[in-house]
Amino acid sequence: MATDYDTPRKTDDELTEESIEELKARRAEAQSGQVDVDEAELAETLELPGADLSGEELTVRVLPKQADEFTCSRCFLVHHRTQLAKGEGVTAVCSECA
Repeated sequence: MATDYDTPRKTDDELTEESIEELKARRAEAQSGQVDVDEAELAETLELPGADLSGEELTVRVLPKQADEFTCSRCFLVHHRTQLAKGEGVTAVCSECA
């Protein structure tokens, strides 16, 4: 915990004036782990697995595999031919899977 050394210090009389209950209440408030969460806002932004996305449209343009690309037989991703580690055609393996 940071200490502010510029604040005026309390005298012994002021320290004894504070009751033990008041000090305990302050400590309990400071150690409270509760966070203010708006449950309605949280529920709106939460997406559950298997949610219905039938109304969503994709905005990604998909290109067919080019002549200088291959499909890895292990990860099934399309890579440029510079990523080819071994094999050809249906047995091609990319450098990440090799």
